Amino acid sequence: MSTMLQPQIILLKEGTDTSQGKPQLISNINACTAVADVVRTTLGPRGMDKLIHDDKGNTTISNDGATIMKLLEIVHPAAKILVDIAKSQDSEVGDGTTTVVLLAGEFLKEAKPFIEDGVHPQNLIRSYRTASYLAIEKIKELALSIEGKSLEDKKSLLAKCAQTTLSSKLIGGEKEFFASMVVDAVISIGNEDRLNMIGIKKVPGGTMRDSFLVDGVAFKKTFSYAGFEQQPKKFVEPKILLLNIELELKSEKENAEIRLSDPSQYQSIVDAEWNIIYDKLDKCVASGAKIVLSRLAIGDLATQYFADRDIFCAGRVTEEDLQRVAAATGGTVQTSVNNVIDEVLGSCALFEEKQVGNERFNIFSGCPSGRTATIVLRGGADQFIEEAERSLHDAIMIVRRALKNSNVVAGGGAIDMEISRYLRQHARTIAGKSQLFINSYAKALEVIPRQLCDNAGFDATDVLNKLRQKHALPSGEGALYGVDINTGGIADSYANFVWEPSVVKINAINAATEAACLVLSVDETVKNPKSESAQSDAAASAMGGRGRGGAAFRGRGGGRGMRRR
Repeated sequence: MSTMLQPQIILLKEGTDTSQGKPQLISNINACTAVADVVRTTLGPRGMDKLIHDDKGNTTISNDGATIMKLLEIVHPAAKILVDIAKSQDSEVGDGTTTVVLLAGEFLKEAKPFIEDGVHPQNLIRSYRTASYLAIEKIKELALSIEGKSLEDKKSLLAKCAQTTLSSKLIGGEKEFFASMVVDAVISIGNEDRLNMIGIKKVPGGTMRDSFLVDGVAFKKTFSYAGFEQQPKKFVEPKILLLNIELELKSEKENAEIRLSDPSQYQSIVDAEWNIIYDKLDKCVASGAKIVLSRLAIGDLATQYFADRDIFCAGRVTEEDLQRVAAATGGTVQTSVNNVIDEVLGSCALFEEKQVGNERFNIFSGCPSGRTATIVLRGGADQFIEEAERSLHDAIMIVRRALKNSNVVAGGGAIDMEISRYLRQHARTIAGKSQLFINSYAKALEVIPRQLCDNAGFDATDVLNKLRQKHALPSGEGALYGVDINTGGIADSYANFVWEPSVVKINAINAATEAACLVLSVDETVKNPKSESAQSDAAASAMGGRGRGGAAFRGRGGGRGMRRR
């Protein structure tokens, strides 16, 4: 009796939504699988693209896993984990974003029947972590080094890695053209870690093949005043002065008060303002610079002044472009024109202003410091150029990674099949339930070659059986065999130059396993209700229009009723 009279304990605020236990975990797994299904079809050279239309009316066509995940605006708390791993894969290695989401989704899919059968999630997590460690060790063992080659050999090897990345993108048809461009750009910036040293400028019009690489800096012609036409548009080995000041005639102080006793003194004050600007311009000319760039405006007076002295000037140059010019030409951005010495001036072999499509571009080439490059992208539609830029970003990241970690593995699902075979073999040596879990992990890894076949329209079961047979050969000769996208059979991926840096696969397996373990370790979701003030605000805004209409209606009805009585 006493137990019945105990008061109820209220821990959480009223309206709090709590869901826990096995159904909660299964629901989370289903959400993650649904997210993986969205990007599933974008994997590989025959992957389809997604067209995403947002609330602002912007349209994005993309094949890149990370871009799609960002634009989907997923609200499910467990599924957001997959968005995070796609972003981390993108920022860490640049490629493999679809792979990492697919793997995480597949690991959870394989875990689902075990959870339903009552296996404790911690047992699964332990086995998955062991399998992940074994898989990564095996990748390191299978990786082939491209170190110690001459520069020309290295260039062609890096181009192969870039081609593998680009083959699954919208610009895959021109992958050889863009791969060599990307490799040249990455090698030109050397050991420079800042990615913004490679600029990508987009100019609509023309074909993809009209894109070109500038070994230096290129940027669109900035807004210019009258007198600009008279300036020279080409210089050989000019000195370049970089400024962060305005060269405009303006009153120095807007709110200054000057009291004059004699009207003739007024002219001396006006003259002083002119003298200040002329003094600045004289110092720019005296520095010996033939090109003057400024982040702030260069007015009409200064433009004409420089034109009369055969000096090229451009104002309102963006911060990023100015920094890249400084890095390339060896100049330093000045905040004053006083005491401009030769050391702060930059130089380049050739400067010219060229027409590219409808735009005019200022191009600095043959820069002494090197360390920067610009890719000018051409193409028909804006969305197409945007996607080409994203694809090149992935390729640039991959080539940088391959330069630093010069180990590559065979792509096309070859490495995934080999790890899968190795884990299945290893599982047989383990007694207990763990054998089943590691086996399911091995099966999940086969999703990559299976999806490559499905996306290309081949019979996945048939191709996977051939691959399993080839990888199971005792001699180990089949370890490099993957899906051949062109014939629908299997082929030696390494011999066909389908390569990817080993760091891409290691990162993908690490991140996918971590994400799967994280989802499996959650057994309760607590969703706090919105505070009452937030709820009332939301209700008021939702009812705003209807409330006014209702009030007016009541008013009319009341009036009629009064008259009738």
